[in-house]
Amino acid sequence: MTDGPLFTYRDRVANRELRPDPAQELLAEKLQGLHRVLNGYQPSSGHDGWKMRFGVTQRREEPPQGVYIFGGVGGGKSMLMDLFFEHVNVERKRRVHFHEFLQDVQNRFNEIRNAKGGGDGDPIPRVAESLADEAWLLCFDELQVTNIKDAMILGRLFEELLARDVVIVATSNWPPQDLYQDGLQRDRFLRFIDLISEKLDVLQLGSAADYRLERMRGMEVYHHPIDQGSKAALDRYFAELTDGRDVAADLIEVKGRTIKIPAAAAGVGRTSFDDLCAEPLGPADYLEIAERYHTLLIDGIPRMGEELKSEAVRFITLIDALYENKVNLICTADALPHELYIKGEDAFEFERLVSRLIEMQSEDYLALPHGVG
Repeated sequence: MTDGPLFTYRDRVANRELRPDPAQELLAEKLQGLHRVLNGYQPSSGHDGWKMRFGVTQRREEPPQGVYIFGGVGGGKSMLMDLFFEHVNVERKRRVHFHEFLQDVQNRFNEIRNAKGGGDGDPIPRVAESLADEAWLLCFDELQVTNIKDAMILGRLFEELLARDVVIVATSNWPPQDLYQDGLQRDRFLRFIDLISEKLDVLQLGSAADYRLERMRGMEVYHHPIDQGSKAALDRYFAELTDGRDVAADLIEVKGRTIKIPAAAAGVGRTSFDDLCAEPLGPADYLEIAERYHTLLIDGIPRMGEELKSEAVRFITLIDALYENKVNLICTADALPHELYIKGEDAFEFERLVSRLIEMQSEDYLALPHGVG
């Protein structure tokens, strides 16, 4: 077999699309092994499912049901998982940002509860059954847990998925034992951590290089004034950060509302000030955006006076959400941060925003891992 993540990785290094990195190559080798084992994979029922589907008749231990990859920001975890996903020969497979997956799960719970006669009983097995029917391989990018609602269901949900022979590959900035650190009722979340440690191969990408930060080092993240040059810069940066991935609009569902991010790929979103702040969005909407994207490009931030008071308040809320979730911000604006707001009753809150906009341009901020913490 001469296809798969390892061979593609080596080709990209040979073509100078990637820099040689021993840690990345080692991880690519590990993923190549899973790629080989999953060739033509279909789930099998029963306790001997893994042995049957891999043609193993006698084995003291079952092989792991996937891989959990953790490591620092920008080390190449997502890129390598994407190479694996692109080449693995599994008929039903799904690659999804983990936050988007959690949102999908909650939507399925709501559908069951709202269905006539469907509100009784435990919804987790039914949701797991539908997920397992749709995808035999699930690849999650940026696995993190930030709220008690998600923390309480993940252990049982993953248990049900693994029982249905779903193979799981996930990337995260944190080792399993550090997930949901100091969260409410964390003792009930430990079941999920144990499940990952017992059922998945836990691998650390030990690259010392932060390629995402290196890529952003040459980028001017705050552009003013708004002109053809600044717009062209954001076009170029978006293309570089999405690295040739398929770009499409994201539709984010929040409490019955739909937020549209016009262009998104690889954890990077591009939108405009008007899309985010001229619409009646609130803290929950901005939190969903901040949790979904590690980098957000925003076009057209204007100067704000009394005529844009509502937009200014929303902009403050948006930046707070991005800042608290360590989202990298690249934008075009009419003026420098301290000149964006024409003095008014919200001037004090805007002073905090100015401070955050300045800090978000620093290398120290850009090097922080995405997510609350």
